[in-house]
Amino acid sequence: MTSLLRLSRRLRSEDGIALPTVFGLGLVMLMLVGGAMTVSLRGIKSTSTNEDFNGALAAAYAGIEEYQSRLANDATYQKYGNPAAPFTSGTGSTVNLPTGAATNPAFGIGTSGTWAWIPSAVTGVNSTASYRYEIDNSDYQDIGVLHLRSTGRVGEVTRSIVADLKQDGFIDYLWFTNYEVSDPAYTGRGTIDSNGKNTCERYAYGSPARSDSTCGTIQFGTADVFGGPVRSNDRMRICQSTFHGPVITSSPTTPKFLTPSGCSAPTFDVGTGPTYESTIDMPPTNTELKKETRNDIAAEVPRPGCLYTGPTVITLLSNGQMNIVSPWTQKTRIAATVAGATSPSECGTPGTGTNGLGNVTGATIDVLDLNILYVQAVPAVGSSDANAPATSAMPNTNFSCTTTAGSANMPGWAFMNGSTAVARFPVASEIVPSGASSLVHYNCRGGDVYLKGVMNGQMTIAAENYIYITGDVTYLDKQDDMLGLVGTNAVYVWNPVSNTSGNSLLAGVTDREIDAAILSVAHTLQVQNYDRGQRGTLTIFGAIAQKFRGSVGVAGTAGYTKDYQYDTRFRNTAPPKFLTPVSTTYGVTQFATVPAAFIHTGADGP
Repeated sequence: MTSLLRLSRRLRSEDGIALPTVFGLGLVMLMLVGGAMTVSLRGIKSTSTNEDFNGALAAAYAGIEEYQSRLANDATYQKYGNPAAPFTSGTGSTVNLPTGAATNPAFGIGTSGTWAWIPSAVTGVNSTASYRYEIDNSDYQDIGVLHLRSTGRVGEVTRSIVADLKQDGFIDYLWFTNYEVSDPAYTGRGTIDSNGKNTCERYAYGSPARSDSTCGTIQFGTADVFGGPVRSNDRMRICQSTFHGPVITSSPTTPKFLTPSGCSAPTFDVGTGPTYESTIDMPPTNTELKKETRNDIAAEVPRPGCLYTGPTVITLLSNGQMNIVSPWTQKTRIAATVAGATSPSECGTPGTGTNGLGNVTGATIDVLDLNILYVQAVPAVGSSDANAPATSAMPNTNFSCTTTAGSANMPGWAFMNGSTAVARFPVASEIVPSGASSLVHYNCRGGDVYLKGVMNGQMTIAAENYIYITGDVTYLDKQDDMLGLVGTNAVYVWNPVSNTSGNSLLAGVTDREIDAAILSVAHTLQVQNYDRGQRGTLTIFGAIAQKFRGSVGVAGTAGYTKDYQYDTRFRNTAPPKFLTPVSTTYGVTQFATVPAAFIHTGADGP
């Protein structure tokens, strides 16, 4: 402007050309000033839009966090949502709108629907940011994963993200243990206190604390290598072990773990040692899973699994099928009444007919893909249970309860094809480990699973009593196949012996591999006769969770050495209907930004 004024003064001395020139130059200047003001105003508007753009994304994330808090307070909240929401109705999800005091404004849809407003951190009143979310729970029953689409709004800007949420559970860890001691039910240690609990069933840091001199301890050994995250509710004892993932303890003490005398320090690839987190508690039994075989509660169990009764032998086949021998089974799906129980063909036909569960060749059926197989104990004679026997007689002539095995008087059972044993436990000459009366091996009427084979599909197998791993249990494809094993009592690696001492091993088993997520709710994962003879290497690809530490060998002299590797897929998903902690939170396994589901008016997005 100063230059233009100087030029105009100079031109005043000129003849009539000067005035038009000044006008022309002034017009140019006005255009430049106007253009500059336009650019400035656009910059202000762009800045405001960018703030709204970022704020809308932050509001969408806030919606996810708020939904997580609702799940933490109500583990069944995944059943709520707006059934008319596009993200919900398009996936086959089953949800209901909460009503009354439980009404949730974030479930609004359409232009007349509600939004949940985010309070200002400064004033506490509603800010200009709000959100909505929609639920897809179609994968929850099968793999425990919820999908949430959250839309944030600030001004006239909306943004949406989709988050996958999974319960924080036992299989987030390669190794999870509640108590760092051997199971007192098997060791006979400890006494029963006034609350009816064994005094070894206490934490080392508790009040009262466990007595290690009375209960004994199990330590992480010099050759132990863990290829994944490890967690214990108790204080750990670690002797020169190697941890390739994070280690978590619920011990508040300093130090957070003990290094026994004569042991070198452990190796931690993540951090300098265990970090603290509060305990995650195990349910007392897995009987809640039995409900998943009911056929009369479609709202809760839209896809029931299959129920089997008594000792059940399962051989997984690489073609996606399995062979099942289960002589006591009468009904494979149950209901609130005996009359409502059924036996659909996909579970196998009870009885001794062709391809029957009580036939010497067993029933060959498809793996219960994305579902559960539950084995219960034989109900009492004449009880109001669809699988209760009418008399104390055996289910058929091929099956018998035995009282002798080798030279010892031990209970067991045999399923015979003439003189040939289709299945028999204990095997000939086997000496069965002793235990408490409630923990007797090979119970003739027990809810036990005897398992081996190649898994082709995704399924969970649960037992009211024991799970015996009688051979390798492997995946046909480690990327696609998935297996969950849940025992109320121990999950045993079968290891029969023929003498009460020495290394008289039976069955010629050396190395053993188990591909699965393994959970023993009330006891442990353990090798039978772990202190008898050298077997080779126990390879586990998956996750292990147990109430007490279980022994798999004696270093260099007996049992198995460990090769445990974490199945990292369990960070994002779980075997079908796998058991979760008593109380849990939901973690986000992945986020994805997607086109806005709604525009600022509430109408569906483009």
